[in-house]
Amino acid sequence: MTSQKLHSTVSGREDGPALLLLNSLGATQAMWEPQLPLLESQYRVIRCDTRGHGQSPTPAAPYSFDDIVGDVLAVLDSHGAETASVMGLSLGGMTALGLGLKAPGRVDRLVCCAARADAPPPFIQNWHNRLAMLEEGGIEAVWNGTVGMWLGEDSRSAHPEREATLREGFLKTTAEGYRGCAHALMGLDYLRHLGDMAVRTLFVAGADDMAAPPEAMLAMAQACPGSEYAVVPGARHIVNIDRPREFNLAILGFLNLDAD
Repeated sequence: MTSQKLHSTVSGREDGPALLLLNSLGATQAMWEPQLPLLESQYRVIRCDTRGHGQSPTPAAPYSFDDIVGDVLAVLDSHGAETASVMGLSLGGMTALGLGLKAPGRVDRLVCCAARADAPPPFIQNWHNRLAMLEEGGIEAVWNGTVGMWLGEDSRSAHPEREATLREGFLKTTAEGYRGCAHALMGLDYLRHLGDMAVRTLFVAGADDMAAPPEAMLAMAQACPGSEYAVVPGARHIVNIDRPREFNLAILGFLNLDAD
């Protein structure tokens, strides 16, 4: 499939090294806003909406990770970034792994957050269940079945704006885009290749994440040569929004960021 011209934005230091941020399925580039002040102090930050999400186009489903990785390489090309550090969460984390495996010369370092690298039967069945929700009740029905996995109850009650922002982005996901990305996830098969990863990698898990459990991410880190591993305490799936301060602490050293 031809790569899609994704909607993307650039911010931060014009003379800084490039950092590409990749969103979760059902989110947009806005999901990284809690980290922008920190990241923009050091990096030229490139954000994009995955195909079928936000303001990006929606090609016909199904998609593969080769398609999604191709889109991302085109984003780097469009902004003249020969190399970049890459950080992605969930679908974005898996895309980052694909980028590191397929185009290691383009990636300085890689942060894979709240992601899996394989598709065991229960994982595949979960996506069949979500697609059934989509067909029956549309994208809002999928959101209603997702938000409790994304954010903890204390985060939802103390910071309702976090949930509101995520919901707004989720409802911008087209049904075809969700369907296409779900099919890519059901074909996820990076775990057996992680031993070939030549890019320095940090895996970040949420302690209370049911979608990408810490033990699954630890197994990924153990399979990936020389990688680092961190757990964000108390965090569910969207770790950077559920526990933004603790998430920032987890990535500081790896991305050479100043805590101030």
